[in-house]
Amino acid sequence: MAGKIRVVIAKPGLDGHDRGAKIIARALRDAGMEVIYTGLHQTPEQIVETAIQEDAHAVGISILSGAHMTLVPRIQELLQAEGAADVLVVVGGTIPRADADELRSRGIAEVFTPGEPVQGIVDYLEGALADRASA
Repeated sequence: MAGKIRVVIAKPGLDGHDRGAKIIARALRDAGMEVIYTGLHQTPEQIVETAIQEDAHAVGISILSGAHMTLVPRIQELLQAEGAADVLVVVGGTIPRADADELRSRGIAEVFTPGEPVQGIVDYLEGALADRASA
């Protein structure tokens, strides 16, 4: 991929715990990516608007509230509606395995749960985006 990878890290809904999102944002930045952190309590519309305005290659959604089966598909739908279906969407948080499998079947690139090594997330994004760029 030419140039820096641009990633939006977003906290949708009423979830007020952002420590994990900030740790991931810092790790991605330290790996040389450009990271745009949206802050807390973002709507799906705000997240998609940020991704488009920032010309993001990926959106990382951090969610612990249990609303992942509502908010994540909405973000994905809005990206498609805005012509940004090529933006890679990954999710992190406390997500049951069955829900993670369902999200993947709906086109979410990957789901990361607590305890995932941070370097594994960095490596995944670099590899997935490189694969898309070469396709």
